[in-house]
Amino acid sequence: MKHPILLLSILFALASPAMAADLKAIAATELPSLVALYEDLHANPELSLHEERTAAIIAKELREAGLEVTEKVGGYGIVGVLKNGEGPVILVRTDLDALPIKEQTGLPYASTKTTKDDLGREVPVMHACGHDIHMACFVGTARALNHLRDQWSGTVVMIGQPAEERILGARAMLRAGLYSRFPRPDKAIALHCQSDLAHGIIGLRDGYAMANVDTLEIVVRGVGAHGSQPQAGKDPILLASQIVVALQSIVSREVKPGDPAVVTVGSFHGGTKANIIPDEVRLQLTLRSYLAETREHLITSIKRITKSLAEAAGMPADKMPEVIVTDESTPSLYNTPELVKQVRTTLEAAFGAESIVSIDPTMGGEDFAEFGVTKEKVPICMFRLGTQAPEEIAEAKAKGIKMPSLHSPFYKPVPEPTISTGVQAKTTAILSRHGFGPEYRKNHPRQCTASPSRFSVFSLSP
Repeated sequence: MKHPILLLSILFALASPAMAADLKAIAATELPSLVALYEDLHANPELSLHEERTAAIIAKELREAGLEVTEKVGGYGIVGVLKNGEGPVILVRTDLDALPIKEQTGLPYASTKTTKDDLGREVPVMHACGHDIHMACFVGTARALNHLRDQWSGTVVMIGQPAEERILGARAMLRAGLYSRFPRPDKAIALHCQSDLAHGIIGLRDGYAMANVDTLEIVVRGVGAHGSQPQAGKDPILLASQIVVALQSIVSREVKPGDPAVVTVGSFHGGTKANIIPDEVRLQLTLRSYLAETREHLITSIKRITKSLAEAAGMPADKMPEVIVTDESTPSLYNTPELVKQVRTTLEAAFGAESIVSIDPTMGGEDFAEFGVTKEKVPICMFRLGTQAPEEIAEAKAKGIKMPSLHSPFYKPVPEPTISTGVQAKTTAILSRHGFGPEYRKNHPRQCTASPSRFSVFSLSP
């Protein structure tokens, strides 16, 4: 039987010095093989929905760490379950996929891979968002949990999620029965690389941390004609250009100041030759917001403006533009404040308060949010992992330049100590939930049973 959610607020407590020391030793022992794993994953990236090799490697690693593994859950999704007696259930997630980017880091293990994308185009592939670091930390955490099985109780569900870059994978795994076929979590934790934080530093943000993401396509139709006779047609390129400009007024004139929102047209395709007015133009947009009502306002306004401009241009009824909201969407990432507070307390005890910093929210998207917005309302927390040498950050700041960002062809995290920090941070957040303080033990003597381990680890009775 799962324990009531009200009891979960006490499950995170100060990490013991002994636990921190043990985790540090485990991370140091596992580090060489984890770095080798990272370099292999980095050199052999796979695009979203095509993570076959990557998923097989992570599944093998989880099995070797003692987990019961199920593959192909929502595409190439992996679910590993480590049951270790009575106690809460915690979900731990990594992402698997890479991006269609040509790597330019110059690293000896840089990716030179190319592959066919879903449209049949030959594209380069690179882990430019740190998912390879995420996977190495994830595997290290699984190994650490296995090493320390006599010092904790409960169930850990470790998932390897495909298609994060297309914000499709979390939803696919949930639809495939993640919360019904496997133990349903009481909370969920993930980490994500950050390109402007020094290694050894962990960033936290409660509340809105990342944005709603919606991908739209607008099909602007017209009437084709010779370029020398525009009066004989209806020019969709002119109309599409007017639409692009008019859409920028939504954020500046319709959204309340202080309510973050973004409307970006990232793709404009139409025409084949200079002297031909085409009969169709296609636009691709990304929308960002935090609030659900703002998201709805953006979509409604885009439809209104697009239709009104087409009517003003005299487009016939059968040539009205079509606004398509695609499946590549995800809700905003809202880190549960109570859980973030617990994680912060735990990590500050383990790493020192100076190593844990508050970070600003961003308009980036992350479908880890999907695990918290289901009917189960699972509390979630994604924290940020510093990946860069402090001296390089200081030098860039002194020169007034920015470090390569995530999704840059030049982004290169420093594997060590980034990976060992990630393993220790993630494992600490999982294990320390059992470290009940003396006041709780005093008030709940019948609900605690002592573990024989030297860490004074306790768990709730069933």
